[in-house]
Amino acid sequence: MTADPTRRSSLFSALVLIFFGLFFLLHYYRGFQLGYIFTRWWPVLLILWGASLLYERFSPRPEGPARRGFLSGREIALVFLMLLLLGTVVSTETIANRFRGHIQPLGSTYPYDLEVASRTVSPDAHVTIRNTHGNIHVRPGSGPQIRLSGRKNVTAWTESEARRLSSGSTVEIVQEGSGYEIRPAGSDTRESRIGFDLDVELPPQSSLTIRSNGGDIEVSDLAGQVSIAAQSGDVEVRNVGDDVSVGTRHGDVKVSGVKGSIKVSGTRGEVDISNATGSLTLDGEFYGSIRAEKILKGVRFLSHRTDLALTELGGRLEISPGNFEISNSTGNLTITTKSNDLKIENVSGRLKIENRNANVQLRFASPPKEDVEITDSSASIVLTVPSNAGFEITADTHSGDIDTEFQASALKKTVTQSGDSHLEGKLGARGPKIILKTSYGSISLHKGT
Repeated sequence: MTADPTRRSSLFSALVLIFFGLFFLLHYYRGFQLGYIFTRWWPVLLILWGASLLYERFSPRPEGPARRGFLSGREIALVFLMLLLLGTVVSTETIANRFRGHIQPLGSTYPYDLEVASRTVSPDAHVTIRNTHGNIHVRPGSGPQIRLSGRKNVTAWTESEARRLSSGSTVEIVQEGSGYEIRPAGSDTRESRIGFDLDVELPPQSSLTIRSNGGDIEVSDLAGQVSIAAQSGDVEVRNVGDDVSVGTRHGDVKVSGVKGSIKVSGTRGEVDISNATGSLTLDGEFYGSIRAEKILKGVRFLSHRTDLALTELGGRLEISPGNFEISNSTGNLTITTKSNDLKIENVSGRLKIENRNANVQLRFASPPKEDVEITDSSASIVLTVPSNAGFEITADTHSGDIDTEFQASALKKTVTQSGDSHLEGKLGARGPKIILKTSYGSISLHKGT
């Protein structure tokens, strides 16, 4: 029997199935975000396509007409089918996560008091609270005990149905290894129509972990570490004597008075952080405003378009969509970002800024003492320093102008025929180096008052 010379190899189809299969496997068993991974790894499809073409080009095949090098209709349909499946999964989970905790079951809500016996624990116990949905309030108690009170909220069509659901669910305090766990218990622990508002008292030296699907969380005046992971709801943490970690997808975060470091990740709400003796790490795509003040060991902010490192924040940092403002910082500052206007005032440390498609404004109330380097493109740079400041400057702009209010024989400006501008020179006897570079934008050097 003679082989059909027009039959294409199924290598590319197999590779496509393996590629998408690995994506879904990593998503469901490792928790990777499909949309985030695919937007960065889709070029692998082109690599797989090229590999299959190379295989078909150099592999032995029966004599006959040369096969086409393009994709067959069946393979194109397979790729579109996999992309449709990917889009469906990502959209479904995005919508589910977006409204989780906000969509209320139909019916009326009937409240019932919680009756949970207190439990004696060690003074420095680690306590975990797991809640399906409902508000959580944690504060220190007067002794080495866990005291739990609150309310059970049942949504049902009738009061008799609410009583039936309520009778099958409660909250329990159980020992898990060396720690203790507060969690829903009973036959209806997964019933979406039952929520628990918890008021918890812990020993003052306790450390705490909270895992919640929805509801506001408030924690205050504990000496141990606090870790919170919430799907939705506002989070507030005050006066904690150790590190604090907060992760939430939908909700505002407010943390203050922490004798340790703070990490906030993944929130779509506003973030307000103040008065920490450690560092602050912001990791995620933040859609609301970010405010930070008096962070002794500095701030690190990581997102898909920003990498900010500040070694000490004695003043204020405020970030809103498209805008960064930093004032009265006593540490070194490094920023790599794009499409964010930067307004920076009175940073006493070394500065290195890389930006694109947005302006940079830098102002010093007193003469700068450390080197300054700013690189931008398709935008302008404005630098304001005191009139008595001493510094060595090099400024370059491609297809832009340089304007300076400083006049000195050692300061020379040149302009090329193509429209590029260059400024170089030295003012005063001593001072830092200032390097300014941009393209398709102007550079302005002003005297401050």
